[in-house]
Amino acid sequence: MRVQKYLSQKRILSRREAEDFIKLGLIKVNGKIISQMGVQIDPDKDKVEVLGTKEKTEKMTVAINKPRGIVSSKNITEGRTIFELFPKFKNLNAVGRLDKESEGLLLLSNDGVITSLVTGDNHLVEKEYQVEVQENLSPSKVKRMADGIKIDGKMTLPAKAKILNPRSFSIVLREGRKHQIRRMCDALNLTVVSLKRLRIGNIFLKGLHPGGYKILTAKEMEGLKSISPRI
Repeated sequence: MRVQKYLSQKRILSRREAEDFIKLGLIKVNGKIISQMGVQIDPDKDKVEVLGTKEKTEKMTVAINKPRGIVSSKNITEGRTIFELFPKFKNLNAVGRLDKESEGLLLLSNDGVITSLVTGDNHLVEKEYQVEVQENLSPSKVKRMADGIKIDGKMTLPAKAKILNPRSFSIVLREGRKHQIRRMCDALNLTVVSLKRLRIGNIFLKGLHPGGYKILTAKEMEGLKSISPRI
């Protein structure tokens, strides 16, 4: 396999980070620095070393309780951004999106492995939400959300959903298609009143007030990186 894929699978670097390290001459294979992107290795026989990680920016991931009305990007044309609210973290990037009218847990990070895990196509990391709607819910509609709903011709992945009270429900997703929950509700003629993200993997919103943040510990980051495919 390619060196980039090996490092990504081992959750040492994301593929993009591995490519950057190769360009900087910071990857060795069997004691020799490589400079080409297409180098193939046998994981059982070859030794891969990552050099100079201490010279790179220290890895940091921050959990934010994003208030409603704040944009989770750096595009100021969309409105007030999360980085205007937290200028001290402007060197980080939003891990995925939480739309402007939604609130709750958002991660900011410069760790490519965490970004790839949370937003990648492997659908490993669960995201839990609490949703309030204008109409009364029925068990059949919540079951349809759990089983999957067709959006743009493609079914959503199976989810976990349950009614909390007549007009609110919780849902756990392993994917993050654009405005997914709002579009699922729209397909069922449900009007979203509020949408809050409560959890991403092993990271919970609980204890963070709106506009609050906490820097994840090394243990929390490793816990997020250790999430494996479900069998």
